[in-house]
Amino acid sequence: MNLPLPPNPHTIFVLILIVIALFLFSREKIPLESSSLFILVALSVGFELFPYHEGDTVLHAMSFFSGFGNEALIAVCALMIAGQGILRTGALEPVGRVLAKLWKTNPSISLLLTLLLGAFISAFINNVPVVVLLLPVLISVSLKTQSPASSVLMPMGFSTLLGGTCTTIGTSTNLLVVSVAAEMGLKKFEMFDFLVPAVIAGTVGIAYLWLVAPRLIAKRDLAITDSAPRIFAAHLAILKDSPLVGIALSKAVELTDGKMKVTAVERGEQKLFTRPNLVLQAGDHLVLRDTPVHLKEYEKILKGTLYPADTEDVAIDEDHPLQAPDQQLAEVVIIEGSRLDGSTLSNHRFAERYGLITLALHRTGRQIKQTHDEISDIRLKVGDILLVQGPREQISELKKRSEVLILDAIVDLPFSKKAPLAMFIMKGIILTAAFGLLPIAISAPMGALLMIITGCLSWRDATRALSAQVILIVVASLALGTAMIKTGGAEYLASVFVALAGNASPAFVISGLILMMAIFTNIISNNATSVIGTPIAISIAGQMGLTPEPFVLAVLFGANMSYATPMAYKTNLLVMNAGEYTFSEFLKVGIPLVLIMWGMFSFLLPLLYL
Repeated sequence: MNLPLPPNPHTIFVLILIVIALFLFSREKIPLESSSLFILVALSVGFELFPYHEGDTVLHAMSFFSGFGNEALIAVCALMIAGQGILRTGALEPVGRVLAKLWKTNPSISLLLTLLLGAFISAFINNVPVVVLLLPVLISVSLKTQSPASSVLMPMGFSTLLGGTCTTIGTSTNLLVVSVAAEMGLKKFEMFDFLVPAVIAGTVGIAYLWLVAPRLIAKRDLAITDSAPRIFAAHLAILKDSPLVGIALSKAVELTDGKMKVTAVERGEQKLFTRPNLVLQAGDHLVLRDTPVHLKEYEKILKGTLYPADTEDVAIDEDHPLQAPDQQLAEVVIIEGSRLDGSTLSNHRFAERYGLITLALHRTGRQIKQTHDEISDIRLKVGDILLVQGPREQISELKKRSEVLILDAIVDLPFSKKAPLAMFIMKGIILTAAFGLLPIAISAPMGALLMIITGCLSWRDATRALSAQVILIVVASLALGTAMIKTGGAEYLASVFVALAGNASPAFVISGLILMMAIFTNIISNNATSVIGTPIAISIAGQMGLTPEPFVLAVLFGANMSYATPMAYKTNLLVMNAGEYTFSEFLKVGIPLVLIMWGMFSFLLPLLYL
């Protein structure tokens, strides 16, 4: 084994930065935006202070910012906006209604159709709107049929990832690999150029998700069906011998250790403001909203009598318990583009704006917390699930706003008059790119503009659809890729890879490349994996004297195998929270899928392209 000579100082600097980037991208507590910006600044400052000159090659520091104008990034951003238009208008609503009907007849066949449909749509539309559509449908059906939703949510999420590998626009990873390969001189992949291996391997993957995966997942009831304490409205009547008579309202609250929340004080026909210095009198009614346990506790401490909110005829006791016939529980998922992302419920005035009470918060890796009085000050992030309670009308109103994903027992999907128009625009983006009429980097921005002009999407919604995380990590990854290519880093790593492979066959090298990309994509960003891996793959093919296409596709397919960990892809986090999966369950279901897809592509790529 003859390892290549040590690289030049600039290459060593770039390789060290790649190692640092891989470490930073894998740190959950460090925002990806911060890590990406650090890498971008380190590259530009380093090459500005120590310019790189090698023969005719001159690498300027400003070259690293060219990623902001890269056609792949432009296409990714435009497709995110167009996908938000599909989400906001509910253009996929008819699909959800058809699936909901099918699930009532034959659950097993319906699961297969759901997996196939999710994969098909995700080949052309970002899979976030697809998952957002299918999650409430599947949860609603599971609640009505009393079957565990946990058995189907993860397979559904993975099916959308499988579908995304079929076309050049299926995922941002595909767009980046195709773009970087084209910049390095390869013939540009057209939309369906790698459809055949993707469909063959994907079919095997779908079969696994349909027949095997549901049996690997523990069956459990979701939080929406558990015994979480509900909030009830009641009146606490102050009796003559109550310790509250003649004292200020603030002192009354202190008697309950500050727990009691008084929404109003009624004195006869009058409704008084809840001023802390308001002096209470016998016969006053404190209007409270709390759990049954807390309400009974206040009744005992304050020596009052509890009555239902709408009557004073019958006091609340064991024979006449609290009732809330118009109240409904629902799970509210924070999705990308939501104004709640990065904010708190109190800052957003969530309770006042929507008339809903938040009972609990569920976050990845944590169980439901029954601390409704503390949740309002917690900063929320994408994937968080709020367990809320309120009238069905209020929950339906929130659902229509499309700012959050509502998981409840009712299939009441949002649908606007603009939905057909939004779907028509999306079809136009896809078809013009598929038939070569316009590059996707042009058709997608044009479609995004049409979404805004026609009112399918507001500018506020469009800007919220753009993810600073995605933009910065793409630009930083492209900058690293440029530095690797120009300084010879890609050539060096390819030489090391070939030397370690020895006299191994091309099929073995391709298989090893797929596995390496699959491991990286489940630990760090899939976009970073694809951009760093593509120039290495092309260099490996060049040193072996082989056509580069199968090696580039090895990177593309490997970087899309984001199945083994919940942090590998954003929809994994949505599915993990909604299904209340553990990290180990992702490993249990995801690793076999990675191995299946690795084996299939290791067989198909050499067979079809070498």
